[in-house]
Amino acid sequence: MSARPETGLPAPRGAWRDLVAPGLSALIVLAILLGLGVWQIARKTEKEALIGRIRERSLAAPVAPPSPDAWNPARDEFRHVRVTGRFLNDRETLVHGLAPGDTPGRALQGYYVLTPFERTDGGTLLINRGFVPTELKAQADRRDGLVADETAVTGLLRASEPRGLFVPAPDPARGAWFNRDIAGIAEARGLGPVAPYLVEADAVPGQTSWPRGGQLRIDLPNNHLQYAFTWFGIAACLVGVFSVFAWRRLHDPAA
Repeated sequence: MSARPETGLPAPRGAWRDLVAPGLSALIVLAILLGLGVWQIARKTEKEALIGRIRERSLAAPVAPPSPDAWNPARDEFRHVRVTGRFLNDRETLVHGLAPGDTPGRALQGYYVLTPFERTDGGTLLINRGFVPTELKAQADRRDGLVADETAVTGLLRASEPRGLFVPAPDPARGAWFNRDIAGIAEARGLGPVAPYLVEADAVPGQTSWPRGGQLRIDLPNNHLQYAFTWFGIAACLVGVFSVFAWRRLHDPAA
C-alpha cells in the first residue's frame, strides 16, 4: 500500500480500485484518439498520392479512353483522354453541385451538365460538360453553349460517383440528381449500354458561354496533418487530465 507524501499515511485501500473503471475508460478513449490520429496520417499519404496522380495525368497529352470492358478505375481514373462524336443535347441531365465563385471562399450554386456523347468510333459515354449557375438551368437560356455538330472533347476520366451518407436520393421522375451516378442516369434517360466512366471536360480558354468545364480541382484540400495533430493533442490532454485525477485520488488528503 502506498503512502501519502504529505502525511506519510497510506493511501485509502479503495483508492487504487477506484481508478480501475475510469482508467479503463480513459484507455479506450485514448486508443480511439490515437487511432484517429494515425488514420489521418494515412489519409494524408493517400491524398498526396492522389493529388500527384491527378496532376501528372491531367498534364499528359490526351489519349483514347479504354474500352468499357478494360476499364480499371485504380489504373485509369483521372487519365487525360480525347473523344470525337456528337452530343445528345436533348438527353442531358443536371446534377446539383457547387463551383468556385469569383470571390475566394464563395461558392456558386448550380448544376453540372452531364450529356450523352455518341462516339464516332462507336459507343456512348457521358460527358460532364461543366457547371451552369442556377439561373441558367433551362437549356433554352444557354443555347449559345450547345454543340450540335461533330466535335472533339478532351477531359479527365472519372468513375461513377457513389452517393454519400448525407446525399439525398435521386428522383429520376423529377430529374433531380445529387451525384454523378452513371448507371442510374443512363437507365433514367433510356441510353442503353454506356461506358462505365464519364469524361470531365477540360476548360475552354476564353469561353464565355455555359456550361464551363475544367471544374475538377487539381489542388484538393489536404488538411489531414492538421487533423492528426488535433487528435494527438486531445489524446495528450486526456493523459494529462487523467494523470492529475489519479494523483489527486491517491495523494489528496481530502480524497
